[in-house]
Amino acid sequence: MNFRKALPILLAVAAAPVFGQNKVNFEKEIWPFIEKSCVECHKAPYEENGRTKKPKAGLRLDGAWGWVAGSENGAVFTAGEADDSEMVVRVTLPADDDDFMPPTDKADPLTPEQIELFKKWINEGADFGGWAGNLEGKPKEVSNTGAKIPVSEIQETYKKLSEGLKPFEEKAWEGITAAGGRVMPLSDSSPLVSVDFRLTGEEATDEKVGSIAKIGDHVAHLDLSKTAITDASLAQVAELKRLVRLDLHQTKIGDASISQLKGLSNLRYLNLYGTEVSDAGLKQLEGLKNLKNVYLWNSKATEKGAKALEKALPGAKVNFK
Repeated sequence: MNFRKALPILLAVAAAPVFGQNKVNFEKEIWPFIEKSCVECHKAPYEENGRTKKPKAGLRLDGAWGWVAGSENGAVFTAGEADDSEMVVRVTLPADDDDFMPPTDKADPLTPEQIELFKKWINEGADFGGWAGNLEGKPKEVSNTGAKIPVSEIQETYKKLSEGLKPFEEKAWEGITAAGGRVMPLSDSSPLVSVDFRLTGEEATDEKVGSIAKIGDHVAHLDLSKTAITDASLAQVAELKRLVRLDLHQTKIGDASISQLKGLSNLRYLNLYGTEVSDAGLKQLEGLKNLKNVYLWNSKATEKGAKALEKALPGAKVNFK
């Protein structure tokens, strides 16, 4: 979850309404498998071996309020729209995809039946019923069920980037779809979008990635991981002034490409895992003061270079190992 070709069909089947059944009960039917497969990495901070373990990506799934608050990257589900919900996308990716959840070494993946039930719950409105879950760490002004969630820093960023930007019709991204990319709005009310070429892999060339130019002003997330892009694609990426997240992992991108990213002042997340980027390339990133997370595993960068970048960007976490 050939699998990649079957995925759209599986998703469509899972999204189909099931008539004659009662509304899904979150606490009895959804929470048990979420608790088993997801909560270990997404719960309140706790101490382990003298270190504080925080929830991955800032996402809390042990309380209803945490679901609605979302992660450090924004909303993780959209009530009524299961297919466009990030959590559903993650659990239905191929098991060997780096973004598949839960990680194979952490917990058992959701079964097809669980995924179908999860999607049904979201499509029915994502009602938590009387379940509140863990209230530890919940902001005082937030209700137990997540109502009146305060806007997080990243959500404020998206709001600011959206100002004055008009939504466009879906036909505007037909060229991207034809090129093998997937376009998803960040939310129902946002004109910003996420563009993803990861499922097309090496079929995604510089020319195909160039299809994003038509909606470049609206692109906030771009995933080009495991594609066949070269340094030429980064010239196009450099034009995406509202780009917040960029994933280039396991591509042949090198230092020459990274120098083109210096103008992406809104960039907060950059994944360079398995690339040809070295310490010289990292030096080019020191001016991106909004960077919060940089991933360098198995790149050409050294630990010394990673620490130098972290020193230059005090607010960033540079993941080298």
